[in-house]
Amino acid sequence: MASKQNVVAATSLLTAALVWGLIWYPYRVLGAAGMSGMAAIVVSYTLALGLGMALSGPLWRECGKAGWIGLLLPLSAGWANLGYVLGTLDGAVMRVLLLFYLAPLWTVGLSRLLLGERLDRYGYAVAALSLTGAFIMLWEPRLGWPWPQSLAEWFGLSAGFSFALSNVLVRRAEHLSVNYKSASVWLGTAILTLGAMLFMGRAGELVELPISQLWLLGMLGVVLCATSFIVQFGLTHLPANRSIVLFLSELVFAAIAAYFLAGEAMGARELCGAVLIVSASLMSGKIQGEGR
Repeated sequence: MASKQNVVAATSLLTAALVWGLIWYPYRVLGAAGMSGMAAIVVSYTLALGLGMALSGPLWRECGKAGWIGLLLPLSAGWANLGYVLGTLDGAVMRVLLLFYLAPLWTVGLSRLLLGERLDRYGYAVAALSLTGAFIMLWEPRLGWPWPQSLAEWFGLSAGFSFALSNVLVRRAEHLSVNYKSASVWLGTAILTLGAMLFMGRAGELVELPISQLWLLGMLGVVLCATSFIVQFGLTHLPANRSIVLFLSELVFAAIAAYFLAGEAMGARELCGAVLIVSASLMSGKIQGEGR
């Protein structure tokens, strides 16, 4: 029987998947109001960082013991968010999503390399079930095999790898607090996105804030701050391979949200994939993944 802590951790990750499955909508609202996606990311993550730092206290005291993880975690988490956005802005959304959600494949290898987690046959079956559901929901046969064919698709693939890496690093960094890990995600995303805007000559977009939507940016900052805290708790207390399966529930939440908020109907293929992903998430509690 799963411990109470594991149940809370799993609930935390499912809650985060729900938030991420819905969060595209406020960014779309901001875009309709004239604010670019990258600018919205910089502002919202900077707000989350400021609020989180105010709540967390002097996190600088942990910098000395963070080691190499203290550098790699914000970079991997930051690129996971930025690469995903760049890919979906400039490429075929379905292919970018499919390449991003290959993350469970990378997690199996990374968790074994960095954590010493070894799945049993049941664990591999659950991972395969979740990936099958993702493929059914996202793969468009007319677009060919899911192999990157453009820069945008490479963004999606690399962002998925970074997402898997950041999740594994959070699990490994048991010597760091949940607050420190959360701050790393906010800081990494804000800095990398700002750097990309400077490189692309788009920094001027940061001053084109829609005054009427400032309240929405503030709400996004609060939601991102709260979500990061619960995600880091969940990742810290669950095996990485189980965590990545639970994250795939985001696809189901996103599909339902798209139906009600954007009028995008779910067909038989989407419903079939959703059933497989939900089934894998429910079964993931029995995944055995033990660290070193």
